[in-house]
Amino acid sequence: MTFLFPFRLCQGISQERALFYPSMANEEDDPIIQEIDVFLARSLLEKLYLFQYPIRPASMTYDDVTHLSAKIKPKQQKVELEMAIDTLNPNYCRSKGEQIALNVDGTCTDETSTYSSKLMDKQTFCSSQAASNVSRYAAAIYKKGELHLTPLHGILQLRPSFTYLDKADAKHREREAANEGGDSSQDEAEDDVKQITVRFSRPETEQARQRRVQSYEFLQKRQAEEHWVHLHYYGLKDSRSEHERQYLFSQGHGLAENTELIKSPSEYLMMLMPPSVEEENDKPMAPSNVLSMAQLRTLPLADQIKILMKNVKVMPFANLLSLLGSGTDPTAVLRCVQQVALLVQGNWVVKSDVLYPKDTSSPHSGVPAEVLCRGRDFVMWKFTQDRWVVRKEVAAVTKLCPEDVKDFLEHMSVARINKGWEFMLPYDEDFVKKHPDIVQRQQMLWMGIQAKLEKVYNLLKEHLTPKKQEAQSAHPLLVSGEQRVNMAKAKVKQNYGQLEKELQKQKAEMKSNDSSAKTDVPNIRIKEEPVSVEEPMDTSAHEGLNNGLVNGLHPAQGSMDPVNGHLPGGCMDRVTQELKAFVSSTFKKQFVLTLSELKRLFNLHLASLPPGHTLFSGISDKMLQDMVLDTGCKQILVPFPPQTAASPDELKVYALWEAGDTYDQHRQVLLELFSKNYRVRRNVIQNQLSQECGEDLNKQEVDRVLKDCCVSYGGMWYLKGTVQS
Repeated sequence: MTFLFPFRLCQGISQERALFYPSMANEEDDPIIQEIDVFLARSLLEKLYLFQYPIRPASMTYDDVTHLSAKIKPKQQKVELEMAIDTLNPNYCRSKGEQIALNVDGTCTDETSTYSSKLMDKQTFCSSQAASNVSRYAAAIYKKGELHLTPLHGILQLRPSFTYLDKADAKHREREAANEGGDSSQDEAEDDVKQITVRFSRPETEQARQRRVQSYEFLQKRQAEEHWVHLHYYGLKDSRSEHERQYLFSQGHGLAENTELIKSPSEYLMMLMPPSVEEENDKPMAPSNVLSMAQLRTLPLADQIKILMKNVKVMPFANLLSLLGSGTDPTAVLRCVQQVALLVQGNWVVKSDVLYPKDTSSPHSGVPAEVLCRGRDFVMWKFTQDRWVVRKEVAAVTKLCPEDVKDFLEHMSVARINKGWEFMLPYDEDFVKKHPDIVQRQQMLWMGIQAKLEKVYNLLKEHLTPKKQEAQSAHPLLVSGEQRVNMAKAKVKQNYGQLEKELQKQKAEMKSNDSSAKTDVPNIRIKEEPVSVEEPMDTSAHEGLNNGLVNGLHPAQGSMDPVNGHLPGGCMDRVTQELKAFVSSTFKKQFVLTLSELKRLFNLHLASLPPGHTLFSGISDKMLQDMVLDTGCKQILVPFPPQTAASPDELKVYALWEAGDTYDQHRQVLLELFSKNYRVRRNVIQNQLSQECGEDLNKQEVDRVLKDCCVSYGGMWYLKGTVQS
């Protein structure tokens, strides 16, 4: 968000002083040389933490290779990082490292050993909160004359953990006890019979219970009961890190939420000098759940939209603008409404997490908010597929009680006798035509939601395709004049599309009958994929939705029209080239990808392309997989566990077989090893590489190969994307 007064840089004062003392830039003898706009980024709000590492020794470097594992306790904001130590560094004392490993693990090494290499080659860091109130701290990033700030949710200081010393002391005490005891089995041939006194405790009073709950031992016990959550570490140059780093910039600044801090002089003065407490107490009290329009207008634009959507739940964009009052910027409203609502049939429906915040539960069944949000998202997604939803089908898929399902449906639909539940508002065609970019962005969001629902609910094909309302056609239906006109227009478009396809087919047949001398490239063959055999990938925006719309986007608005289900030759060549360039560049960065992860990256790539790009013509799963194999990749048949919960796309693993560098042979040995094992220990990998490659690899070379293809989780190594947590 742009502040009302941008910071200014002057000749006589430094940049840091100008940032924190903007009034000094107004002095006459100090001319202004630069103004810097400040933006507030909210994408990582309540998610961004600052880790303060200790002063590192010369034998330790903080890069993505040295992070072996990480885990967190979210409620306590406690983090533990396990980092590797460079044992080949000349500053590393090898004798002390061997002595520490011997004291901790003893002479025998097994799976429970702390140091499997018989050398102290890693160090654990435990976090503590550096400050209780971090609301005045933010992370800043400067780019192209703009300063973007993201508030910090926590500041954690990482300090070395010496729990391995406790383990060494315990081993020492065990050895001393064993030596002192000697061979005393004869003395303990028979246990003595001892008298046991049974006592019954008195009922605990309320005061005693409160003292026990507030005691240090009880709090320590509660903290110890919280389970660790293992984390995946992504390096600095990883594609996921690059994607998340973009959230440090204000998304679409200058449009929507950025107008909140552009205040008029009177509003800015009110912020500096708010009304006194006595004046606020003089105002009449209203019910807590009632907010007048006058009070609503005093709130920021984002809060106004959130309150309206939370109360109304479903609203056309035109109605939302009218409630916000005249003079409201429609672009700002569009940006804010996307944060609290999703587009369904051209109308905005409030998001589930807005209605069911975290740590809440259902008033009917006590189900947690996370489960309720998934069930309501399923109902919203069904309405993007069809105007009708059957209550029994929703209950059978979500496994929720009838009262919760009824609440979901009443939020956005109306019950019709002997028909089901119909979406309460008509399709808003005007909004879809005016804002195709918003419609396309919402379509990408729904693709991601659909992928999550498929994984959680194990949706079958019958749930993914809209049902034909054949039984309902026999009942009388009242249709308005506007709906009849829209139906007639849709029918004309459909007939026109069929006629155009037949014309293109005739032209193609005529061209095929011409002599081959008139064509420059006579031997072009376009690979045809039967529509009945292969279903299109989720990125296709022209199939699988009812009434020919994709979340409000008609097929006629697509960038290309296929001929008889296939693209023209020139278009197909461009699509193939674009797709090949994407697949080749992606695998050169990642080396190993599952089909599910590849499709996710492809969706992100599509979202970054301009409207009308050739790749929006529709890419099927088979076309994407064939292109992966054509670019020099191979499918790795990983033996997943029998009871795996992975989806079919997650079971398909592809790897770049030859990258053209010196590590090709090492990666091939590693991939062949994972074609026989689901997970492998590091020492097994290192021994196999040494045997197959015929040379002794140092730790850095092994780390390089593992970084390209694998991830570490729980002390084991897996191929990327195959970890089942």
